[in-house]
Amino acid sequence: MALLQVLSQIPTASDIEITHEAIAPMIHRTPIFTNKSINDLCGAELFFKCENLQKIGAFKMRGAASAALRLSDEQRARGLATHSSGNHAQAVALSAQLLGVPAYIVMPDVSPAIKVAATRAYQAEITLCENNQQAREKNLERVVAETGAYFIHPYNDYHVIAGQATAAKELIEDAPVPLDIIIAPVGGGGLLSGTALSTRYFSAGTKVFGAEPKEVDDAWRSFTTKQRQQNSTINTIADGLRTNLGDKTFDIILKEVDAIFTVSEAGIIQAMRLIWERMKLVVEPSGAVPLAAILEHPAVFEGKKTGIIFSGGNVELSQLPF
Repeated sequence: MALLQVLSQIPTASDIEITHEAIAPMIHRTPIFTNKSINDLCGAELFFKCENLQKIGAFKMRGAASAALRLSDEQRARGLATHSSGNHAQAVALSAQLLGVPAYIVMPDVSPAIKVAATRAYQAEITLCENNQQAREKNLERVVAETGAYFIHPYNDYHVIAGQATAAKELIEDAPVPLDIIIAPVGGGGLLSGTALSTRYFSAGTKVFGAEPKEVDDAWRSFTTKQRQQNSTINTIADGLRTNLGDKTFDIILKEVDAIFTVSEAGIIQAMRLIWERMKLVVEPSGAVPLAAILEHPAVFEGKKTGIIFSGGNVELSQLPF
């Protein structure tokens, strides 16, 4: 596998292009789908970038591969480590497996069973912990001290951001028409900040929007106040979006994103069901959030050619919300 240059500042267009080429053997170039009935319902022309069909079932594979390929042979040999409730855990585990090195993953004990099982299936060594940030970080610190493994941050890392940016780059390149808007979900901000960078570099006339649950609206509050905010609860069905923005992702989002929309829990469930019924695609609640934003803010998107990133499709089928 190629060894990429270490990034100490916001990724450039060239950084994203080089990253995209390097990670290509480790990812899928996911398809873009359309759906007439959803277009008619929304009064817009929508193009769905299906990262639910990505390896490990989520866009996170892009960022993990990008970060892993920037390690020296000696660093990689000690293994990869992270803390995550699901999709990033699987991405780091599979990246390690593809590179032939160990993976050490700290996961909250309330993580969806399907995501724990999938991470373990990639031969990762899993440590379960209490469901809070302090427990995650404390256990990860211990694991790294014991193993010497390299910590790949779930989102607040320029290497990860460069990888996530490749999803929007593909969307811009593969959409059949120029896009007026690209909208992505936002939790920790890795996907949205990467999406914003690719859009500014490769489709400067396109607006970039973020979407998040009202129940965990730190990104909207941070964007509005221009001061990074924290969530006091994690009471949302969209388990992949419960994380707060990092300083690196916030800086990019503040400069490059045009607006952030919040959506209701009922709206997320409605959008998720619509995708399942009309498109026959398995998309998790976090991935349905951008469509929920379009349904709840129709005037913004009316008549617009809009790219939507379905961020993932890892769903606990025994706990569907409909």
